[in-house]
Amino acid sequence: MVAYRGKVPAQERPGSRLTDAGLSAVVLVAAELAIVASREPGSISRSWLAYALGAAMALPVLLRRRAPLLEVYLVGLALLVYYAIGYPGFPPAVVLAVPLYDAAYAGRAWRALPVPLLLLGTGVIVALRKGTAPLDAVDVFLPQFALVAVALLLGALVRSRQAYAAESQERLRAVAAEQERESERRVAAERLRIARELHDTVAHALSTITVQSGTALFMLDQQPDKAREALTAIRQTGKEALGEMRTTLGVLRSPGEPAVTPEHNAGLGRLPALLTAVASAGLEVDLTNDLTADVTAALPAPVDHAAYRIVQEALTNVLRHAGPSARAQVQLRRSQDNLEVEVTDDGTGPADGHTGGHGLKGMAERTAALGGRLQSGAAAGGGFRIHATLPLGGDE
Repeated sequence: MVAYRGKVPAQERPGSRLTDAGLSAVVLVAAELAIVASREPGSISRSWLAYALGAAMALPVLLRRRAPLLEVYLVGLALLVYYAIGYPGFPPAVVLAVPLYDAAYAGRAWRALPVPLLLLGTGVIVALRKGTAPLDAVDVFLPQFALVAVALLLGALVRSRQAYAAESQERLRAVAAEQERESERRVAAERLRIARELHDTVAHALSTITVQSGTALFMLDQQPDKAREALTAIRQTGKEALGEMRTTLGVLRSPGEPAVTPEHNAGLGRLPALLTAVASAGLEVDLTNDLTADVTAALPAPVDHAAYRIVQEALTNVLRHAGPSARAQVQLRRSQDNLEVEVTDDGTGPADGHTGGHGLKGMAERTAALGGRLQSGAAAGGGFRIHATLPLGGDE
């Protein structure tokens, strides 16, 4: 007999003791009625002990949840004592059905099977020795074997179904938990993306505005026209930064409202405006762009956006750290299935080899999200170098 190997849920439930008591009473009634109705030539007369043994066959049913195998053996022992004394016999399956069901439900069917086989097998042998014809013995005992088999199979079937239901519920809980973790991961990734966008937008704008405002203050009295140009550039930089922030924060709108992703408004198409802005802040930039207009337009939006942000952040770092007379060079080229982005400067380079900061971390995260790689550090001839390789098949 093969039973389901899954884990069956705990059997203890409210009212379970009352159920056990009810089943024990049913077995008691069945045993006492079987003893009263039993007729067997050569047996001794029924006495109080016979009915006491009938009660002993029913009491172990109270153990059906805690010790089902012990329940079967105690009932079988009471039956064996009853038959050994010589009282009129009755079919043992009458009182063994419930204990055998309990044992099979608990996964102990094979260990419980010897009890009914011993009792029924002994009964067959005794009947044959008393002269009962083999066919008559089959007619008497075959229904008993069938009842034993039904009790065991029914217990195993209920166990299998309940174990399968419990496993299905556990799988559903695991799927729900995995979905919740995935949702949390996506929320965290979205927060990180928004943080990167805000950092790039605000850091670039503030760095540019800081340099431009210093220029305006320096030239306010001596060269008012130059100061006016710097203030105009400050105003334009501020407007662009506010526009990008509104676009970035659009993803936080209430559900149902479409949000415009930053990939649609911050790409390499805005590179000329970026170079103009940093030039107005006093940074000279040489651009080497091997990409044609068609190639640039055909770039995947995540790659186009990441490339622009990397250039923007790299130039912002040059403005902040490279020194007043530094120059920068931006190179864009395509190599096989990658977009190569390189920004170098001839400034003072990283102080004491320090290359940390949120800007570099954000560039590395953007590159990694696309499956690319980022190299950053001191340039060979002085200054600083950033080189990003962005796969054109990447998806940020």
